[in-house]
Amino acid sequence: MAYNILIMGASYGSLLASKMMFGGHNVKLVCLPAEADLINAEGFRVRMPVKGRKDQIEIDSRKLPGKVSAAGPADVKPSDFDLVGLAMQEPQYRSPGVRELLDAVAKSKVPCMSIMNMPPLPYVKRIPGLDYNALKPAYTDPTVWDSFDPALLTLCSPDPQAIRPPEEKVNVLQVTLPTNFKVAKFGVDKHNAILVKLQQDIEAVRFDTPEGPIELPVKLKVHDSIFVPLAKWAMLLAGNYRCVTKDGMRTAQEAVHSDIETSRSVYNFVNDLCVKLGASPNDLVPFEKYAAAAQSLSRPASAARALTNGAPNIERADKLVQLIAKQKGLSHPAIDAGVALVDSRLEANRKKAA
Repeated sequence: MAYNILIMGASYGSLLASKMMFGGHNVKLVCLPAEADLINAEGFRVRMPVKGRKDQIEIDSRKLPGKVSAAGPADVKPSDFDLVGLAMQEPQYRSPGVRELLDAVAKSKVPCMSIMNMPPLPYVKRIPGLDYNALKPAYTDPTVWDSFDPALLTLCSPDPQAIRPPEEKVNVLQVTLPTNFKVAKFGVDKHNAILVKLQQDIEAVRFDTPEGPIELPVKLKVHDSIFVPLAKWAMLLAGNYRCVTKDGMRTAQEAVHSDIETSRSVYNFVNDLCVKLGASPNDLVPFEKYAAAAQSLSRPASAARALTNGAPNIERADKLVQLIAKQKGLSHPAIDAGVALVDSRLEANRKKAA
């Protein structure tokens, strides 16, 4: 059975879309008018490295079993879909048009899977024992999530890294770290069948090459534990947010490896916090594995790039983790300093924009 899937966000969203379409499912991408026109005319391309091959492979959406189309937020009806994917950055959900569509998604009761770095507030509500109101300052506008039933929203850890090459058209995505998407199950059992089917169909995909069919990286892995996608938190705080510096930005590789002991300390603090919330250590990724992967992260993280480009709001997973730790009576000096630095950089950007 082919599912119809709506994905809000065509940049990172096209990576997940390519995997689903390869499995025979149909995807509609919600994006800006110019992107929608280009995708409707030419489809999209996803390039990725494959272990053991010198050249990258290119997935052309026009050649996949599933079909893609694109539209603006006003031109879609959530109830037409079996699953909705959230692939925009958290501040974008309060944009005019997007906000209304997100609310319609919530009210449609269609199951919703986020691939944001910042877990949506309703997902955080699936973690027991927190004061959720005290976490709202980490969100650009927490009210956009008000209509969601937490049981119908799940989180998929956006571990694969990808960029839009600046010299290419906006329908091209370059995968820089081809790891797996790890998704937690929904709080309602009947919707988990969709995730399991997608996992199986993506697993079965083979890409034709002159030497014969090959397996592709970037799978979808379904997990019972709601804490598995939170393994990304330690990576974000030890790497992504530490790309932000007082004077600008640095690469994720530099952020992690220029002071490896601070990186390790921050990383292990966040993993320990996840265990205190209820995670099993097996749900999480050891620091050594992340540090090895970070050697290939030769660009600053998107949060640092956005700050440098003058963004008045960015995803604040750093602040969310700080506020959750505070509720557990914990703090880390490097995290506190990093949050204060991002706060001051955002303040300066807002003053400039005013």
